[in-house]
Amino acid sequence: MVKIFLLLVFTLSYIYGAKVVEVGVKYQSSEKCKACHMRIVKEWEESLHSKSHYKNDEYFRATTDYVSRKTRKSLNSVKVECATCHNPRISVTTTGMDYEIMSVMGLDKGSKVNEALKSSSIDEGINCVVCHNIDKIHADRDESVRGINRISWTKSGTMSGPYDDAKSPYHKVEHRDFMDQNSEQLCFVCHANNKAKEGLVFTNMQKEYQKSDKSCVDCHMGAKKLSYAATLPIDHGKPKKREIRTHGFIGAHTSGMWKDVLKLELTQTGNDILINILNPQPHNIPSGFGSRELIIELSYKNNKNNIATKTISLTQLFTSKRGKPTIAHLAISASADMSVPAHGVKTIKVPKEDGASSVEVELYYRLVNDEVRSILELKEAIWSEKTFITSKSLQLK
Repeated sequence: MVKIFLLLVFTLSYIYGAKVVEVGVKYQSSEKCKACHMRIVKEWEESLHSKSHYKNDEYFRATTDYVSRKTRKSLNSVKVECATCHNPRISVTTTGMDYEIMSVMGLDKGSKVNEALKSSSIDEGINCVVCHNIDKIHADRDESVRGINRISWTKSGTMSGPYDDAKSPYHKVEHRDFMDQNSEQLCFVCHANNKAKEGLVFTNMQKEYQKSDKSCVDCHMGAKKLSYAATLPIDHGKPKKREIRTHGFIGAHTSGMWKDVLKLELTQTGNDILINILNPQPHNIPSGFGSRELIIELSYKNNKNNIATKTISLTQLFTSKRGKPTIAHLAISASADMSVPAHGVKTIKVPKEDGASSVEVELYYRLVNDEVRSILELKEAIWSEKTFITSKSLQLK
């Protein structure tokens, strides 16, 4: 009887604070979009946006589990917190102490929180009705307010897009400026101001971003090409050709993207070799979550024979309240930022090796450094693989 009473009290308490986001059933799944937008949906299916879900991404899953374990907060509460960006169409957006008590007592089965996390409507992570249901981006809000809390949604059945003449018999279409002008605002709804539990900002892509002739979409969605956004015969009985971009949202996980993304310049000053890493991109590299890494590998040679090698890691390391290594999300402090700034350069000085007549420098990228990969016990090969960026050789005096 006591359990039933507590269940009623707690349920009423946390439902009161919940913010329900309604999406009509026929718009929830990308499968429903394929009939008219097959090519775009297939591109999205291969993207990391489509895998932005606890069960589909080992790094995300391991991080969520680790935060729950170290903070002694229920796993579901951490999931709801992360859903702010990873699953922004979730129907419950906050939990409180009341839910934590319910969880500990085993009274949360069938709760609104648990049902929201099990819902098939969020299985697809960042799907069509995340970006294309945004009505307004509240750029005036404090920069710490991100994800679901930085936007307003359109009514269910109204899709926002880049065209002012689009029409469909299946849903309403409305043009929004952030879909074709200043589109980085849409990216920065989530990809900015990543903050640890204790307040440490470990990445702020919006602040580091230096707009020039490149916008986010130019690299991550590719150049515009004349094709069909939809197969509907709205142009005199035929599909309308438009300038569109790909929806694969390629990024750090795509090895082909790293080829020559940074440049190397080598010079010798006395017995020192100066390695200049030039970044022509509009954001820092590495950026994103704090465990990413650049790796410099040097091979010293005498004629054609290797006589010595050296490896340098450019990454950030994070420290917990107890002074131990941790992940960025739980850190109170971090080592120096070793990223190469947007449109900037980072210089690394290394000594010349005795007997070397030349040096070859190779630059690589890795998604997760050794320390965090060990902490999270990541098993999938993608987290330890090195991706080649560029190389350069220098004859030594």
